[in-house]
Amino acid sequence: MNRIPILLLVIASFALLVQGQAPADSITGKVIYSGPKPTIRTISMEANAACSKLHPKGVPSPEVILNADNTVRNALVYVKSGAALAGKQFPAPAEAVKIDQKGCMFEPHVVAVMVNQRIEIDNSDPSNHNIHVMAESNPAWNVTQTPQAPPKVAQFTKPEVGLVLMCNIHPWMRVYANVLSNPYYAITGSDGSFTIKGLPPGIYTLEAWHERFGTQEKKVKVGAKADFTFTE
Repeated sequence: MNRIPILLLVIASFALLVQGQAPADSITGKVIYSGPKPTIRTISMEANAACSKLHPKGVPSPEVILNADNTVRNALVYVKSGAALAGKQFPAPAEAVKIDQKGCMFEPHVVAVMVNQRIEIDNSDPSNHNIHVMAESNPAWNVTQTPQAPPKVAQFTKPEVGLVLMCNIHPWMRVYANVLSNPYYAITGSDGSFTIKGLPPGIYTLEAWHERFGTQEKKVKVGAKADFTFTE
């Protein structure tokens, strides 16, 4: 097998990224925080003995997680509109997105799914939890989940960004389940970056969403780099 063309392709892709461009079918970027360091509250679990035993000193709120370079984790970036997507419908992935209740916290804190994709919610804790779906565009519901019970399944039929699932028993517990109409989205990870792949050529409106910092929109051409900067 001739490895030289593959090596050249890798080198070319790296050069594009260095120059501030993404591969031809992708949009890449970072979500950045600018301004005075935000105050991060500590979640106290003293009101619940089982949870307090796990976290006697409390835990930092996951609502803002900044890296050393001020890039932001847990921000959603998705294609909001674009001519190449107009009128198209996309099937929901067969694979479910999994959420766990562990250590009296939801893990992960932010997820994204497509319309009609399954979300499976587990309870790995030794105590009861409560799943309260606080939807606005979709039906709301509220159920109790006992320890080690089978997963509770959620599916949403309409797009809804910032949809909250919380636990009424432990009100500090919440997860954001963003429901989207197309597969072009990403959540910033440990380095605050995102990559949206597989886009047809064109110009798209991207929206970056963060639970505390709000939203921003930007028009971006496929193959370009798009950074979003938030402040308070």
